[in-house]
Amino acid sequence: MQNQITFQFISEPSDVNYGGKVHGGAVMKWIDQTAYACASSWAEGYAVTVYVGGIRFFKPIQIGDLVKVSARVVHTGTTSMHIACDVFSRPITGEKYQKTTHCIIVFVAVDEHGKTKTVKKWVPHTDRELAQQKYAMRLMELRKGIEVEMKPFLEDYF
Repeated sequence: MQNQITFQFISEPSDVNYGGKVHGGAVMKWIDQTAYACASSWAEGYAVTVYVGGIRFFKPIQIGDLVKVSARVVHTGTTSMHIACDVFSRPITGEKYQKTTHCIIVFVAVDEHGKTKTVKKWVPHTDRELAQQKYAMRLMELRKGIEVEMKPFLEDYF
């Protein structure tokens, strides 16, 4: 079972924003699709997005660029999977990709009845993977603080 997946494609004119670059919403859609494929593969079934955090756009993507979206499992809980996503682009005639976007998405595995189900534990094997897992765990702790801060503003909705 692989813990990563990569999608590649050419950005299209339908992805354009008012500034003539690829729209951030299009990038977010690509991230969600790639991360979903990674999480569902790891979970060996359906998975739902429960959190997208810290999305960071570094550089714009040009229309007609070759785009590469990579997703990889960097931490698992009992039913959850933290997926790190990186987006890269380059001119179709270029050789070097540049990182354009990064974020972490948390998915939860669910069964055919919509109930959470256990996922296989992901174990880091390299120093880099261990660092990525620690990064995901630090972000999890930060999210707890954000939830406390947001609670007064969400009480009317939940």
